[in-house]
Amino acid sequence: MEEKIQLGRGMKFPPQIDLTTGRFVTADEEQSVKDSVYLILMTQKGERPVRPEFGSRILSYPFTDTNPTTLHVLERQVKETLLTQEPRIADVEVQTEFRSEEACLYIHIRYTLVQTGAENSLTIPMETA
Repeated sequence: MEEKIQLGRGMKFPPQIDLTTGRFVTADEEQSVKDSVYLILMTQKGERPVRPEFGSRILSYPFTDTNPTTLHVLERQVKETLLTQEPRIADVEVQTEFRSEEACLYIHIRYTLVQTGAENSLTIPMETA
């Protein structure tokens, strides 16, 4: 019989209060990892004085040229950043998609949860200048 791994629940980060119950909002492990991936990418490297290596440099990309070389470098940096800073994921795949009619850069991220082997994905839209 195959053993099913169950993931726990914990306090959502960043902390939030449920307005109906007055309690802290909780998140399951999958949501916690997804939130962490987003937080890592949306935190500018050097922004946290205690952990200057935490975060990424992607916030500088939407305002640069969106040529294929730049997008490839961005994809590689996102992948390396996530594999370095989020130990709960593996097999990270990153694709970028620039939609000029929307002036928006989409970063599509797929990854596997190490603990369960479950695949998950996240798309981050970033408006360009």
